[in-house]
Amino acid sequence: MALTDMASLLRDYRAVGAFNFVQLELAEAIVLGAEEAGAGAVLQLSENAVRFHGSLAPAAYAALRLADQASTPIVVHLDHATDEALVDEAIALGVPSIMFDAAHLPESENVERTREVAQRAHTAGVWVEAELGEIGGKGGAHTPGVRTNVDDAVAFCAATGVDALAVAVGSSHAMTHRDAQLDNDLIRRLARSVPVPLVLHGSSGVADSGIDAAIRAGMRKINIGTHVSAVMTHAVRKVLSTDSTIVDPRTYLAAGRSAVASEVARLLRVIVEGHIRVGAPGSTS
Repeated sequence: MALTDMASLLRDYRAVGAFNFVQLELAEAIVLGAEEAGAGAVLQLSENAVRFHGSLAPAAYAALRLADQASTPIVVHLDHATDEALVDEAIALGVPSIMFDAAHLPESENVERTREVAQRAHTAGVWVEAELGEIGGKGGAHTPGVRTNVDDAVAFCAATGVDALAVAVGSSHAMTHRDAQLDNDLIRRLARSVPVPLVLHGSSGVADSGIDAAIRAGMRKINIGTHVSAVMTHAVRKVLSTDSTIVDPRTYLAAGRSAVASEVARLLRVIVEGHIRVGAPGSTS
């Protein structure tokens, strides 16, 4: 069984790749990619994906089972949960890592609710990630030019007791072009001062070289969602465009799964090993 916890995964790698899935084939592809790379990975299910399915349990149980059967260590993680009841359900189901996102609330309420969630999660042995302010792309405070304040980040971690912190350093959610410019000097200052691992959200918009530089500066968890969804969609669209008679979903979903597995393996080599192949898509900013 390869289901593991976040602390163990972070202990074993310079940084970890965390990939969001919506449907089963995408989850399978992420695990296959991790196995191809021979590296651990994080399999993430967001609150929005849970809403798409209508409930947490089916997708969560599928992810936990995939992790159990994987040949490399896999963490199952609930991503961007704003609903405390959903967090509590994930903990009850055996999900070992959660992100509680109260960044849309006033600062004092964010701190209070995050602290309470962290206390409940820690009682169950569950890892807790949080966010200070909203990362760009969600209509929040972290639009271009806005950055996490180092002192605020230190105070937030001390007040809440979280295990990891997502910070705003120049990336943005839902980017389809890999041209975001990160503030690596800020990452270095945060890494020196913040007592927990730093998380880079919106990494779909960051080129390979930018991801590697951010890790070297101190980022430990690299979240990628939109990019792997785009890879799957492109592969599926390509198959369907070549033959209008196709009706079996397995035909095009297999192509999408294979394409994502290859890309996840490639990205994990960048994240875990710092392996950047010149000329590869997204290899430079």
